[in-house]
Amino acid sequence: MASSTETASLPERPSRPNLAFRQLRGRRSPAEFAALVRRAAREIGERVSCDARYVGRVEAGEIRCPNYAYERVFLHMFPGRTLTDLGFAPRSSVRGRAARTAAETPEELAVAEVSGESRGAFEPYETQEPYDPHEPHEPHGPHPRYEPYARDHLNHEESDVLRRAFMTGGGATVAAATLSPLGLTTDAAAAVRPTRRPGSPEAAALEEAVRRIRLLDDRHGADGLYRRAAAPLRAAYALLDAGATRQTTADRLHSGAGELAISVGWLAHDSGRFDDARSHYAEALATARMNGDAALEAHAFCNTAFLARDAGRPREAVRAAQAAQRAARPLGSARLMSLLALREAGGWAGLADRTGCEQALVRAQALFARGRSDTDPEWMSFYGEAELEGLEAQCWSMLGDWRRASRHARRAAHLQDPHFTRNIALYTAELADDLAREGRPDEAAAAGLQALALLEEVQSSRIQSMLAGTARVLLPHRRASGVSEFLDRHASMPRTGRA
Repeated sequence: MASSTETASLPERPSRPNLAFRQLRGRRSPAEFAALVRRAAREIGERVSCDARYVGRVEAGEIRCPNYAYERVFLHMFPGRTLTDLGFAPRSSVRGRAARTAAETPEELAVAEVSGESRGAFEPYETQEPYDPHEPHEPHGPHPRYEPYARDHLNHEESDVLRRAFMTGGGATVAAATLSPLGLTTDAAAAVRPTRRPGSPEAAALEEAVRRIRLLDDRHGADGLYRRAAAPLRAAYALLDAGATRQTTADRLHSGAGELAISVGWLAHDSGRFDDARSHYAEALATARMNGDAALEAHAFCNTAFLARDAGRPREAVRAAQAAQRAARPLGSARLMSLLALREAGGWAGLADRTGCEQALVRAQALFARGRSDTDPEWMSFYGEAELEGLEAQCWSMLGDWRRASRHARRAAHLQDPHFTRNIALYTAELADDLAREGRPDEAAAAGLQALALLEEVQSSRIQSMLAGTARVLLPHRRASGVSEFLDRHASMPRTGRA
């Protein structure tokens, strides 16, 4: 076996695209294929943190041979094939390169750790994480709930790979470690000013923080997360202020900080802090404009439109949604354009412009029908058929067409992936309110009771506010079947504070 010194002297081989692996992915997007990888891993008792970026690295040839955990998963997915059949180099040809070449910088080493894969194949080190960081809808089967979150409202275990990346280094590393929303470190730690310029490990930590906040919100709602997310956001902007050594890293930091500002803004939005949300969205928009980031700009305008609609400023909602569409058009994502058309439809509905709303809805449905693509932003993993139905239900509700609204809300609740607990609660609460206003109090009470049960897992002031409105509508119908039980349960439900 060659020594590490001899291995290090070998010239770096240029990456060759892994065309065989790309062909196996077929028409699925990288995110969808990554979901299938994680699902296959669960079937054989493995836990791998595969995401769209990992799939892209494999297809680009950056990963010449997977580690042993991924190897077992891939061979399970494609029985009868070898690693060579899947487009990988034989393990014997790359074994020992994990001793690292002299060209690899400390930053590059940390990136390898954070991403869960080495350049070659050295030892069967673990790739497990306590949950899959951003699980999109899996079209080929149900999405099971993951145990770490089934009983624990906030899982405080940090990923081993991230922890290793944060154990060494200066103030920038401390700031990056603060970005872990599962650690939810103190404000004092977040205030640490970086003593060295941030690099790829900090950018990776920032991106992971955004994913984890979104996952926790999907499962548990915003109210319990908002205050805790302030420290990671301050740490993110401290990293920006320190400045990165490379332009590519600076771009990642700007994009990550902007996305984190949007995520924190959404937590404020969903917990009823509209002024705070508006400020965070404006901060994200400014970051996008400074960095010329069209994708971030579209996302910021998208959320601004949603907030404006909820805050009773429908004309602003229309204008923000249209601005988002202008920013997003060059990005080539039909799904993103579909969601933005729905944001515009919500604004028209708030203006009681039925024609404008219907035209935007038709456009949204046509764009949605084009399907997913590789250009879809990662943050849009929530946007599937259920969300399309749910947002359309809200439009018809604002227009006072309760029958049509309840039909779409029912579809949304039925179609939603179980992973998005908060959205199921939202759609069910929407259904209850629409049924109540349609004059079907018994069905409204049944849906309301389901939503109340889900609020045992979800903390969302927005959903609580919707159910409070439903309770007021149902008060005169206390004698109808189930209404009295719903009203009593609602009255005894603890209200979520803004801690």
